[in-house]
Amino acid sequence: MDIFARYIPNFILILLRVGIVISLLPFFSSKNFPVQFKIGFAMAVAFVLTPIVELKVTSADIPPLVMREVIMGIALGLTARFVFLAVEMAGQIVSNATGLSAANIFNPELGQSTDIARLYGIIAMLIFLAMDAHHDLIYILVRSYEWLPAGQADIKNLASEVISVTGRMFIIAIKISAPVVIAMLISSLLLGFLYKAAPQMNILFVGFPVYIFVGFIVMIIGIPVFVHVIGTFLDSMKEEMLRVIAMARG
Repeated sequence: MDIFARYIPNFILILLRVGIVISLLPFFSSKNFPVQFKIGFAMAVAFVLTPIVELKVTSADIPPLVMREVIMGIALGLTARFVFLAVEMAGQIVSNATGLSAANIFNPELGQSTDIARLYGIIAMLIFLAMDAHHDLIYILVRSYEWLPAGQADIKNLASEVISVTGRMFIIAIKISAPVVIAMLISSLLLGFLYKAAPQMNILFVGFPVYIFVGFIVMIIGIPVFVHVIGTFLDSMKEEMLRVIAMARG
């Protein structure tokens, strides 16, 4: 029992980073997964790492160590998830542009969502699994204890890097939704010219199905490009996590 008691503080600190990251990782954070599975998986990873990770903890060091590990776990988890948040945001933008934002559904991942955002999210998740990216993220999580020992994260540099990643999330969302938004803008200009040529036409009644039709055509044509772009962003997600670890090292 004395031997096990010596590892309990280490196990708890390791479980903090592992548990937070797993709760935010794509696929593993899905609400379709049983909570017991998530807890068991996080505890199993922490249990395996506890004898390996060298960590000397005293009672005076526990509060700052806990704070740094929590912030480090949140930073890694959000970095691994920012592409999916950008895809969801792009779906919302496309839905607003095509007039389909009124048709909301309940998304177990993010709450209320639109059908297009849900479709984009499913495609992104399938690409994520096809690339075996979830294995790479778990590998980076485990190796993060070698690259950045527990309790040694530089919070100041970490905060600036997380803000930078958040900014890139908006850029990715705009890039994904840009083809449909541009198509909707061109359609609006053409409908405006049509209304000037025939003012008696009910342009609102005509425009709504036109927006939906053009929007779906552009999305269908752009699926190969969408798959390529999402694959590129998912591939760069590992580099973003490594950059976060490097920034946290100071």
